[in-house]
Amino acid sequence: MARFDEVKATFWGEGLYGVQLPLTDAVVQDAERQLGVLLPASLLEILRVQNGGLVAEVWNAFPTDVPTSWSENHVPLDDMMGIGRHDGQPSLLDSPYLVEEWGLPSPLVLLSGDGHCWIALDYRTCGERGEPSVTWFDVDTDTELPLATDFRMFVERLAAAASLDDADGSQSAS
Repeated sequence: MARFDEVKATFWGEGLYGVQLPLTDAVVQDAERQLGVLLPASLLEILRVQNGGLVAEVWNAFPTDVPTSWSENHVPLDDMMGIGRHDGQPSLLDSPYLVEEWGLPSPLVLLSGDGHCWIALDYRTCGERGEPSVTWFDVDTDTELPLATDFRMFVERLAAAASLDDADGSQSAS
């Protein structure tokens, strides 16, 4: 398992897709007010390196012990949303609208997804001021899969989709 600081240093991939303006304390405070939750410190550490965008290929999947609609052994993390309203880029601030639009439980803060499947900070158990777990939601199959007890653990377990595809013999759709 990779250590958090090692992943954080190499988390982001190339390109400008999904990248918001640099994160400031004022933006974080406004986002927490709008979302009605405290965001995990470990998430904010990564977003201070780069505020959203493509995830490096070495960290673009989370291994699972059970098959999902995506793969026999993982879920994708090709990109992760940042915080802001820059150039129409997707943002964590879109979570309330997207949760309602896709019929997801609440309170969630969506980190990544395409409408059919999402990776989210899940505040249902910890409450709005607690440390959220990370959960995979598949809207099409109406299933959810707990991934990690917190965001830091989620990041530490990330792996390359290519290495997991080799392990199960399938091809990633990413």
